[in-house]
Amino acid sequence: MQEKLKQFFDKYSPLVDRELERLLAKPFPPAITFLKPQPVTLGKAMHYSLMAGGKRLRPILVLAATQACAKPPLRSLETACAMEMIHTYSLIHDDLPAMDDDDLRRGKPTNHKVFGEAMAILAGDGLLTFAFEIIAHNAVAAKLSAADAAELVRVVAAGSGSRGMVGGQAADLEAEGWDQASLQNGNRKKAQQLLEYIHIHKTAALITASLEAGSILGGATEAQRACLREYGRSIGLAFQIADDILDVVGDKALLGKRGSDEANEKLTFVRLHGVEHSRRMARDLISQAHRALIPFGQRANILSMLADYIIEREK
Repeated sequence: MQEKLKQFFDKYSPLVDRELERLLAKPFPPAITFLKPQPVTLGKAMHYSLMAGGKRLRPILVLAATQACAKPPLRSLETACAMEMIHTYSLIHDDLPAMDDDDLRRGKPTNHKVFGEAMAILAGDGLLTFAFEIIAHNAVAAKLSAADAAELVRVVAAGSGSRGMVGGQAADLEAEGWDQASLQNGNRKKAQQLLEYIHIHKTAALITASLEAGSILGGATEAQRACLREYGRSIGLAFQIADDILDVVGDKALLGKRGSDEANEKLTFVRLHGVEHSRRMARDLISQAHRALIPFGQRANILSMLADYIIEREK
């Protein structure tokens, strides 16, 4: 990781963690004034997965996008935390027996292994809905116009929902069972189209929503938002290709997981194209991401370095 990017992470990731702790422990008053705090076990389940570690990539993208639009990053801190809550909810649900059926997440037992399936589902639900409450609060605190506040909520909902991340997860579930025979019988083009659909929606959509959210809070023009959408799509796909490569060549202890996508016959870039071709695809996407940032100049240095980090990381 480049030194300036490391400094940005070292400065803002702890601030995100502290704000997440604050929001969970002492959130702002509820809009419906007679409501009481959530049940204790639900709060523990939400906290368990949210504070289990991780790169905090999506919050950093929110903050860096705000900075690229010439506004202080902390202006969007609450929304940065909300994006991490949405990401965490998706991981809790992905790990459930009915979906990916994983026992470990970041080297720790998954939420349903600790709290049971029903409470894990509710913990994910709680994080998702609380995120939108936080985003609305941030919009008011930042004095966004009504139109900009509505747009902020809209882009996050779009990136998170059935035409975004949730849709990508649904397509991913339906794509399991692609054995080598299936890939060799004239279906490679169909598999490529399906794979891109899955990862544009499952991974790139929430990454792009994070960037757009940060840019709206940063007062971006439509042209700037369009550049960040292109950047988000490119790094989102590159991120997933890098994940697919790490699943084959990475250290499982560093990754904090067992098993592999290959063993589960999941459709991946590596199964379709091999490791070396997949690496070339990722590098091409990162080049596209760099080009999309040209109009921002030096203000987008963190985003530029993040793009390189995505394909250089080891976990």
